[in-house]
Amino acid sequence: MTITLARFTVAEYHHLVETGVFEGRAVELLEGFIVEMAPEGPGHSDSIRESADWLWANLHDRAKVSEAHPVTLPQSEPEPDIALVVNQRYRDRHPSVPDIFLLVEVANSSLEKDLNEKMRAYASAGIPEYWLVDLLNQRVIVMRQPQGDRYRLSQEYTTGTISPLQFPDVNVPVTLLLGIEN
Repeated sequence: MTITLARFTVAEYHHLVETGVFEGRAVELLEGFIVEMAPEGPGHSDSIRESADWLWANLHDRAKVSEAHPVTLPQSEPEPDIALVVNQRYRDRHPSVPDIFLLVEVANSSLEKDLNEKMRAYASAGIPEYWLVDLLNQRVIVMRQPQGDRYRLSQEYTTGTISPLQFPDVNVPVTLLLGIEN
């Protein structure tokens, strides 16, 4: 017996969301598939909150820092833990590819999904920069230069600082991202 999974477009996903069928469930659209999101543990939440606060304070209104809100990609509508997007209002739509500077995922139990499905969705969409904060292995993987469904450049950090491509003067402490900075 062969099982065929149904793929959804972003428009179909929006329609399903509007009907309330996912009420009370944490889901996102990844490469046409509706995927349940893992619940956040305290370390995961703390890393997101502290990193987002730091970015808000240090970007000085040059970008909007979005926490766990949808972004619309051609075949996906994920909810990255942090998104740096063009500083404007998004009343009628979610930020889309031309609006996105950087996406950040914080992984504890979601490491495999973030390294595979999310990375492929982000690279395929042409997201210029993706940071994966791996709390389990205390590292940050910085991926840049999307090509196809991969990133050409990938570098791991355990110490030091990382600067977003769009904001080279902003030096984000790796320890802050990993939740080990006071």
